[in-house]
Amino acid sequence: MTHSGGELAGRLAALAAWREALLAGGLPRSSAAWPEAELQQAVREVFGRLRLPGYCAAQPELADTVLQGLLFHLDLIVDYRDRGDTEAAAQARAVDSFAADWAERCGEIDELVGAFGDLGDLLKNTRWDALRGLLRSTEWREVMRIRALIERLPELARILRALGRARPTDEVSESSQALQAVVEQAEVQRSESRRVRVPDLPGETRGVQRSGRIARMLPAEAMLLGHPRLRLVWHARRAERTLLAYEDDDHLQEDCLRPAAVLRPSQRPAPERRLERGPMLVCVDTSGSMQGGAEAVAKAVVLEAVRCAHAQRRACRVYAFGGPDEVVEMELGVDAEGVGRLARFLGQGFGGGTDICGPLERAIARLDEAGWALADLLIASDGEFGATPALAARVEAARRERGLRVQGILIGDRETIGLLELADDIHWVRDWRRYGGDAGKAGDAEADGRRGDGAGANASTLAAGGGSPVHSSHLTADYFPGALRTLGNRAATVTPEAAAAAIRAGRHRGESP
Repeated sequence: MTHSGGELAGRLAALAAWREALLAGGLPRSSAAWPEAELQQAVREVFGRLRLPGYCAAQPELADTVLQGLLFHLDLIVDYRDRGDTEAAAQARAVDSFAADWAERCGEIDELVGAFGDLGDLLKNTRWDALRGLLRSTEWREVMRIRALIERLPELARILRALGRARPTDEVSESSQALQAVVEQAEVQRSESRRVRVPDLPGETRGVQRSGRIARMLPAEAMLLGHPRLRLVWHARRAERTLLAYEDDDHLQEDCLRPAAVLRPSQRPAPERRLERGPMLVCVDTSGSMQGGAEAVAKAVVLEAVRCAHAQRRACRVYAFGGPDEVVEMELGVDAEGVGRLARFLGQGFGGGTDICGPLERAIARLDEAGWALADLLIASDGEFGATPALAARVEAARRERGLRVQGILIGDRETIGLLELADDIHWVRDWRRYGGDAGKAGDAEADGRRGDGAGANASTLAAGGGSPVHSSHLTADYFPGALRTLGNRAATVTPEAAAAAIRAGRHRGESP
């Protein structure tokens, strides 16, 4: 309203045209109203060079922010002239300032798009200042480093896409569950009542009408029958159905059944087709044993989970766990607050002990909620943990009764007993060491030495390929199969009291008491 360039009416009309064109992804036609011809050409060149129409397409808040910035910078032309600049120099200075400002912002938007894809309402003007501060923080640099790491781990997207049981695929399910909770479309018969008007049915008198009904004719019409000549008129009116008669009708109540489509939850046997793209429950190990490359891969799992959940409109809950009572539950979304929480999480270091029981109990309890009944569980860890028998039994009961599927991402050198007992499938990130980054190589080597994983003895192997120093991750299952709590091992296991009694009695394996 108080801008120094152009007349008010012409400027407002030109701004409306600019806004409409930007929302459509283009530039408006040239207008002599605002800005003036030479300045308008320079502004158009800046918009084209920075590809601002593409950013503003279908983004009203961003388009308004761009036009507000343009108004601000062009309004400074008068101030530049007062400081001694010529008209051309003042215009060039204002356009260059606008271009420099939005070149930086476009770079920040590109970073956001690269990290999260569709931004939704993330770029609303009310949140831009807080968002720009976040994008300049050291935590956001860590987000971009992890984003680059995801491109080297494409299998993470495949694993996360397969979580959940909301949508059937064309692939046959490899495992069968006892019961599967699904939401399917059903048809029910719904009763509908309506009032039907029945004309000429004795009921409510509404007025007078022309009719041929003798029973409802007016007394004045009946008087014609007593006249020797007018009776012929009466017969003519009756034949033509023009007798004056009372108009009456009544209503009948009609009940009928009509089919209607509804969504109904049901329990049925495990589907023949594999289900995917449902809610995600992600447990991420943040203990001290994850320092280095394992920590980077774990953070990549979290970032990719947020990306998948946002792009596919899925619910995602992250449980970062360390030692006992060290569980941080986060619901990360692509908004100003959610991005801030994500950046803080990805920017912090890992440390402490490992306790899987806390996050697993919370995740299983979450399945009782309606929106999470079809969720699957993902555990990203180096496997250096152990679940109690009671908790392992609860996970197995959730598999059997609710169809829960547990996926494991092993960021270590071998599958441990704890991970084998909990996960249906385990994906091994064999070359996790190479993702630690240059800054953490010394710390990674020291951590590997503390963990005793053979990194020092296999330095040449790790330097050449960055892979694991062991030939297989199945060391526990191959060399210590009796340590697993399988059905066969459980049946063959006796209590300490029974074993002591057998030894005192001198019995051997297989002998009955």
